Amino acid sequence: MADVEKEPEKTIAEDLVVTKYKLAGEIVNKTLKAVIGLCVVDASVREICTQGDNQLTEETGKVYKKEKDLKKGIAFPTCLSVNNCVCHFSPAKNDTDYTLKAGDVVKIDLGAHIDGFIAVAAHTIVVGAGANEKISGRQADVILAAYWAVQAALRLLKSGANNYSLTDAVQQISESYKCKPIEGMLSHELKQFKIDGEKTIIQNPSEAQRKEHEKCTFDTYEVYAIDVIVSSGEGVGREKDTKVSIYKKSEENYMLKLKASRALLAEVKTKYGNMPFNIRSFEEETKARMGVVECVSHKMIEPFQVLYEKPSEVVAQFKHTVLLMPNGVNLVTGIPFEAESYVSEYSIAQEELKTLLTQPLGPVKGKGKGKKASAGAATKVETVPAVETKA
Repeated sequence: MADVEKEPEKTIAEDLVVTKYKLAGEIVNKTLKAVIGLCVVDASVREICTQGDNQLTEETGKVYKKEKDLKKGIAFPTCLSVNNCVCHFSPAKNDTDYTLKAGDVVKIDLGAHIDGFIAVAAHTIVVGAGANEKISGRQADVILAAYWAVQAALRLLKSGANNYSLTDAVQQISESYKCKPIEGMLSHELKQFKIDGEKTIIQNPSEAQRKEHEKCTFDTYEVYAIDVIVSSGEGVGREKDTKVSIYKKSEENYMLKLKASRALLAEVKTKYGNMPFNIRSFEEETKARMGVVECVSHKMIEPFQVLYEKPSEVVAQFKHTVLLMPNGVNLVTGIPFEAESYVSEYSIAQEELKTLLTQPLGPVKGKGKGKKASAGAATKVETVPAVETKA
C-alpha cells in the first residue's frame, strides 16, 4: 500500500487526464439530458433514477475497452430530489417511491468517472412546463437565485482567488431573490478517485461552521465540483424519515462482526472503491441493508442523508465540474438553461455582481471574446461545456 501512495498525483496538467475528465463530462451531460426527458407527469422517481444509473454504466462501459484494469462507472448515483427535498433522494427497491406531478420542481444530480477522474452535474427543471410557458412566483425566484449564484461562482473561481469570495457571492445573489442557500453545503475539490477533496467552498455557513471551515486559495490545475443549492425558505436542511440509499466507503478500519457486513464491504471495495453507490444496485438489497448498519455504526461507510426544507418551501440546485486551466476555467459539465422562461419580481441588487455575470465564461482564446450576456438579471448565459454532448 505504501508504494501506491508514493505514486505522483495525476492532475489536469496532463492532456490525457483532461481527456478523461471531458469524456466523463460528455457522458454526464448526455445522461442528464436523457433523465430530464424522463421527468414527465406520473413518472416514477425510482425508475428514472434506475434508468439514469443504467445509462451512466452503459456509456462508461463503451470507452477504454482495451484497458481491462481501468476503473470507470458511476461517480454519483442518479438522484431526483423534488420540491422541498434538498438532496440525495434515490429510492431503493423496497423504499417509498415518489410519482412526479405537474409543477414539481426537480433537482437532478448525477456523476460518472473514467479512471477515477470524476465529472458531476446537477440541474433543476419544472415538470410539465411547456417550451413557451413562463414560470413565476417562488419557483422562479429560487431557480433563478440558484442559477445566477452558480454562474457568479464559476466566474469567481480562478487561480489565486479565495473560497469565501464564492461563499459571499452565492449568499448575496440568493438574498437578492429573497432566498437562502442551504446552510453548510460544501463544494469540493475533485481528485482521482476522490469526490470529496480537502479544499472546499461552503455556502451559508453558521457562525460555528465559519469558525471551523478552512479558508483556502485556488490553484491552476485543480478541479472543482461547484454545487449551489438554494431554498425559498430559511435554508436549513433536516433529516426526516426517508431511508438513506446512497453511501460511500470511508478510510476507517474495523474488524466487522457480522457476515453480511463483511460481504457488503468486500463487494463495495471491489465494485465501487471510494465512489458513492446506491444500495439499490445490490442483488440482495435486504442483505445489503443488514450489512450496511454495522459498517455505518463503525464509520466504515458514510451515509448521504436525504434532507428536507419545510414542506411549503422549494429548493433548486445547479452543479458544474470545472477544470482550472492556465487559460481560465474549462467547464466539463452543465447543459444550457433558459433563464428567460423564469420571471421574478426580484433581480440581483449588487452592481459588481451584475457586471461579473456579463463576463464570458471559459478559457480565454483569441476568438470569441465578444460573446457576452447582458447585465440584466434574467438573461441567458450559456453553460455549454467545453466539449458539447451529442445527445
